[in-house]
Amino acid sequence: MTRHALFFILALAAAPAFADRDDHDRARHALEAGEILPLSEILAAATAVRPGRVIEIDLERDDGRWVYELELVSPQGRLYEMEIDAASGTVLEVEHEEDDD
Repeated sequence: MTRHALFFILALAAAPAFADRDDHDRARHALEAGEILPLSEILAAATAVRPGRVIEIDLERDDGRWVYELELVSPQGRLYEMEIDAASGTVLEVEHEEDDD
């Protein structure tokens, strides 16, 4: 196991809620194949754009590329959804989630 793979697995264990075991397995395989960046780099990219606490992470294939979908809560308590290109770390979209009240 490479150092990056081990770090990624440890980061996943310390990460907030990864959506499910399938996401974890897909992420590990994609990282080992060099298709995605380590989770630590994805989280750094996310918090550089929108500081806060990540509460959920999903990994999906979207139009042939890996995309992380994150939910995070800002220090002010606002909920945001973010999409990040998993291969480059580029933030693709940030949306503020409005209250349903």
